[in-house]
Amino acid sequence: MTGARAGTGEPRPRDEAGRAVAADLIAVLVAVTGGAPRVMTVRGGTGLPSGPFEHRHRSLQFGLRAWVEEQTGLPLGYVEQLYTFADRDRTTGDDELRVISISYLGLAREEAGAGAGADGWRDWYDYFPWEDHRAGAPALIAEAIAPALDAWAKDAGRAGRAERARRAALAFGRDGDGWNEEWALQRYELLYEAGLVAEAARDGRPAAGPLVPGRAMESDHRRILATGIARLRAKIKYRPVVFELMPPAFTLLQLQRSVEALAGRGVHKQNFRRLMEQQDLVEETGATATDTGGRPAKLFRFRHAVLAERAVAGTKLPLARG
Repeated sequence: MTGARAGTGEPRPRDEAGRAVAADLIAVLVAVTGGAPRVMTVRGGTGLPSGPFEHRHRSLQFGLRAWVEEQTGLPLGYVEQLYTFADRDRTTGDDELRVISISYLGLAREEAGAGAGADGWRDWYDYFPWEDHRAGAPALIAEAIAPALDAWAKDAGRAGRAERARRAALAFGRDGDGWNEEWALQRYELLYEAGLVAEAARDGRPAAGPLVPGRAMESDHRRILATGIARLRAKIKYRPVVFELMPPAFTLLQLQRSVEALAGRGVHKQNFRRLMEQQDLVEETGATATDTGGRPAKLFRFRHAVLAERAVAGTKLPLARG
């Protein structure tokens, strides 16, 4: 370990403990295909596209785009910075190196990855099965997660028992306020703290019960993915970003199913369509789709002019709250 920056002889910056500091760029790249929310993964589905920020990169975003294209074969379109992870206990196995991860959220349309080592798109509910409430609350919450969290709360002793129970009830919608789809990150972190996900077991945390279902990821990539899910679920409520994920022409049912896929919640069909009309977000193309399994459905497109005409609030998600 020389402390030099990759590709140069320049020394790396160091933290207060004298460890060299490096930056890792990570992409949460999302698509919606066939009514399923999809995330681009690499290394057998265990990682998100990522790579170190190097001297050859003229900017952070340039470096991110370069790594994503190299690893997946996909050019990045819409992208925004998501979050910077700089926890003191983040590790690479090198005690002399502290890594800061700068994550980004990108939106795309699904294509086959062509880059070396590309693994392709996966349903994000493979990683967070407890987050999919489109058909109601998943059985695993009542059957596995709730009992394990109750045991975890009781294990805290009198002082911490009430606090743990309150956090668990709030995160998983058991406190009377119902399920909050935007709390994807808080739920994952709670399960990690209780030792109920594979990453916690890998990090040596004691478990409150059997591990809950859900595909594990390397390092803290599943935590970063949860952050991306939470951001996007919040964002579709105040900006029309869902249209970045739609084909040029789509039916209103396809649009509704895409919103439901991202939110993990059902949407009131008539209220949703009324909202699209009131906000003038879409317009008819004059064509119809015949592969609907029923009567031909009108095809619509996003009215890009609406962005120039006024501030657009987004879908407002008339979510089913049953």
